[in-house]
Amino acid sequence: MPRHDVRHAVGRRSFLALTGGAILGLSACAPQAATVAGPEPAGKLPSGAPPPGTELSIAVRTTRLQLGPAGLQKDLAFTVSQWPNLSAGPDIIQGFRAHSIDVASNAGIPPIQAEAIGVGAKIVAVQVRNHPSYVFATAPGSDITRVEDFRGKKIGFSQGQAQGVVVLRALKKAGLSNSDVKLVALPSTQFLTALQSKQVDVAPLGEPTLTKYLSQYAEDGARGVTTDVVDLLTVLWAPDEVLRDDAKAAAVRNFIPLWARGLVWAWENGDEWINTYYVKDQGVTVADGKRIVASLNKPQFPVSWDKAIQWEQETADLMAEGGFVPKKDVTGLFDRRFEGLAAQAVPAAYRETS
Repeated sequence: MPRHDVRHAVGRRSFLALTGGAILGLSACAPQAATVAGPEPAGKLPSGAPPPGTELSIAVRTTRLQLGPAGLQKDLAFTVSQWPNLSAGPDIIQGFRAHSIDVASNAGIPPIQAEAIGVGAKIVAVQVRNHPSYVFATAPGSDITRVEDFRGKKIGFSQGQAQGVVVLRALKKAGLSNSDVKLVALPSTQFLTALQSKQVDVAPLGEPTLTKYLSQYAEDGARGVTTDVVDLLTVLWAPDEVLRDDAKAAAVRNFIPLWARGLVWAWENGDEWINTYYVKDQGVTVADGKRIVASLNKPQFPVSWDKAIQWEQETADLMAEGGFVPKKDVTGLFDRRFEGLAAQAVPAAYRETS
């Protein structure tokens, strides 16, 4: 079926197709057996430092760039064997399957998708965002100005990523069903090309991609359509096999506070972070970097995961209603041995207690 004819019946098979070949270089020498979903890791969380020689492969690029300037590198009590430059949910899931990634940062939807296809992994840390982080970018020359205009249009849709649930939530809020639009199955990394070529009429973009796109195509009629749809969660998660290994679980426990403190450092040192990440790493201008940072909100880490679990359940139910995953209780996706570690590591102003 041609991509432009893919409709709302995008399913698990299409998700697996999106992941295929995404990280061949990373997994070429790794075992290819899938991680089978399993029970909650047993036993108490190791409390001491990880033993000498413990290594983790961590796909969290922002933390890699924050540790040095934030003075946190010295607090790493284990060896980071590699920092894979991967962030898309399908890529991370494939990395878990290939035993090439031990910890990653994603939105809330990839753990739901991973569980649905038998890849066992658990959420070990939570950050919440109570404000929208995606804007719907339109193709050049499109007449779309609001979500209600999506009816009959082709929408870039990656069901295994945050962008996918943003689409579903926006449609539901606008009173549109999945069958009212044409969901085009693409990984989010292809949204830009799809917009430029008008393969899709609209796709959700986050920063700094949104700024790059509109800077180039606004003169040709591309625009951003804002909504109040929130993608609440950013999570750290890890394969079950990592969390069952006491040495690696101890390393994950050591890493979580550093991840949280790195995000706080970036918030409190905006100019340095803009130069380090947005300008040098992402290739945007200083002015655009300042605009992007000004649109963000300070990081918040919940003391309790109850709200996060509720939001994750709502997301899973929405995915199940669309036929993308089986209906599932998501409670088991959270390894609550790690609950509150991130919140405890940061000043009170960065903790969410409600």
